[in-house]
Amino acid sequence: MRKGKADSSCFRIYDLRFTIYDLCPLKILVAITGASGALYAQRLLDNLDSHAHEIHVVLSNYAQQVIAEELPGGLKLPPGARLHNVKSMNAPFASGSNPPDVMVVIPCTMGTMGRIAHGYSEDVLLRAADVVLKEKKKLILVPRETPLSLVHVRNMELLLQAGATILPANPGFYSNPKTIQEVVDTVVARVLDHLGLPQKLVPRWSEERE
Repeated sequence: MRKGKADSSCFRIYDLRFTIYDLCPLKILVAITGASGALYAQRLLDNLDSHAHEIHVVLSNYAQQVIAEELPGGLKLPPGARLHNVKSMNAPFASGSNPPDVMVVIPCTMGTMGRIAHGYSEDVLLRAADVVLKEKKKLILVPRETPLSLVHVRNMELLLQAGATILPANPGFYSNPKTIQEVVDTVVARVLDHLGLPQKLVPRWSEERE
């Protein structure tokens, strides 16, 4: 792996598979909804470098109840990460003049996905997703629902056409995960890939674990 200077604040990393990572400071918004799978959100937050990037977090109304059930120790934020009230439109990313570079909704309920697909913006989580789409930034949605109805699929189609990335929480098993966290990390690794951030959570296909 080698580094090349992209500009005064960014480093470009080329690895042996010719994958390119632009390590510029990013404004990253992590949105957590009330779908089961709070550990996906926690593991993503655990693997975001808050010293290198600006991290913002917003929780839907029901997310707190799911977190209480699934994360006995509560949600742990990286140092310096900012938690925003879902009902406040004073968050910086509520305006197209100050959008996040990337927004990840993890896990994403079908209700949230449907509201985003149809432009509903009654709280700052939904408004931020609307801003990200209209400003042509990166929106990653991590649904966990199964099975899917035709309504769900149509909403996904709308979002894909609008430029969103749909990254279902479908774990991989070629790395032989031994724990629940390792299973979760197979999904989080793909999220980090789509954020353009390097990850060492899971070895790539035909690559030995370090």
